[in-house]
Amino acid sequence: EHKKKIVPLFGLHLFHCQSSKGLSFALKASANRKTFKTSVKPGWYYFGRKMETADFEWLMWFSTFRDHIIFALSGHVLFAKICSMLAPQYRSLVYMVYGLLAVWTSMGWTYVTLILSHCILLYSISLVKIRWLCFVTGLCTLATFKCEPFISWQAGFVEGDFELRPVFFYGGCGFTIMRCMSFALENCERKDGNYNILELLKYNFYLPFFYFGPIMTFDKFYVQVNRCDLTRKEREMWNINLHGVIHLIVIIVVDILFHFMYILTIPTDLKLMKHLSDWALVGLAYFNLVYDWVKAAVMFGVINTVSRLDHLDPPKPPKCITMLYVFAETHFDRGINDWLCKYVYNYLGGKHENMVEELVATLCTFGITILWLGPCQVVLVWAFLNCFGLNFELWTGKFFSVEPFSSFEMAMSEAMSRRIRAIFNTFNFWSIVLYNILALNSLDFAKLVAKRLLLKGFPITTIIVMFVTYCLIQVIKEQERRQALIDDPDPLPPLAVNKILSIFT
Repeated sequence: EHKKKIVPLFGLHLFHCQSSKGLSFALKASANRKTFKTSVKPGWYYFGRKMETADFEWLMWFSTFRDHIIFALSGHVLFAKICSMLAPQYRSLVYMVYGLLAVWTSMGWTYVTLILSHCILLYSISLVKIRWLCFVTGLCTLATFKCEPFISWQAGFVEGDFELRPVFFYGGCGFTIMRCMSFALENCERKDGNYNILELLKYNFYLPFFYFGPIMTFDKFYVQVNRCDLTRKEREMWNINLHGVIHLIVIIVVDILFHFMYILTIPTDLKLMKHLSDWALVGLAYFNLVYDWVKAAVMFGVINTVSRLDHLDPPKPPKCITMLYVFAETHFDRGINDWLCKYVYNYLGGKHENMVEELVATLCTFGITILWLGPCQVVLVWAFLNCFGLNFELWTGKFFSVEPFSSFEMAMSEAMSRRIRAIFNTFNFWSIVLYNILALNSLDFAKLVAKRLLLKGFPITTIIVMFVTYCLIQVIKEQERRQALIDDPDPLPPLAVNKILSIFT
């Protein structure tokens, strides 16, 4: 078993080394370029290293406004702990009051008034208990934050002028609308009576989730926050502390990498990228996606650690980009993904077996995603490509499930079937990389990477990269198969076993 893993791991290590080597040469030769002067600032003075400052979100969280965020979250943890010890039945009310005061202090009472007006509007609509009306109202409200003159008019409700003002404004308002829609849709499903508006305010003004998410659907939040039994599972606190330490270590590692590998700045200089080797360019695309996953995992992980201290079970961090080889599992925000799956994709798609229903479900899902991200050329192209990829997976699965292909696969050995599926998943993997690079960087960067990987780099670079990816996917599939057997160890009939194995292979 260990020998089977040596080839893919060695290939992946070689890929990382060659990519890093090419990027380091590029950095040495282009340290004084105009592009670098705007996003590379003084860093470690004593080591003579400059720091990349291209990612505003990361700097905001862990550098510029680090102390403010730590102060606000520490206050929440302190008051939540005191309340949990003295009056656990009122802890949700304490969360709401603290969150409301924190928002009031940071953004002013007029902004709180704006948020409350949206809450009251969607609460009023939810009393009618018409699902489509709640959706239309919520989406129209969300659209007011994406187009003029509504943006300017609502932005006028924010007092003061500070650097985080637009981030807090759009984050707080956007997540508020999504939470209010979740509340309204859950209220429509409730058969006996209605939820109290106080429950909506408790849900919306929970401070750790208010500005930056993740979104936790109302049904889960309501059950967990009103639970009176606050006993923890064995080693739960140890796991929470461990995750906190891991996040701290990752933050330090990313800070070190910002002083040595300027992976976010290089893609903005097309002239420089044209001189990079194939390995360096492909590696740069991969590293950009890995970094974005790390950022999402750490930022949501810090918030999730606080919410777990409050006895909540928040959405899990996104799945690592290296483990993604199907479009159905591709997401960088599991909270938004869970929201869309629950209220749109699964609701309209049913069992996801009918091609027409699946097409309608994916179109509606990505339509709301476009509105959430803000309509623009890059977002529209990204949404179209991912929507096509998701449907193409279903079409391909349907095509090969009919005769004579299904008989061919039944006649194959388990290993051979998995190898053939891994070949298709290899192309899927790089399609996912290219499609998401388009959204994270630019259309020109994605086109340049695709051209090098598939055309100019053919056949040597293409074959080597695809072979390493193929081996990596084989390892991932084996891990998933073993995990599936651990999660469901009950013996199954041979036919059922083959069915499960085909899902993971």
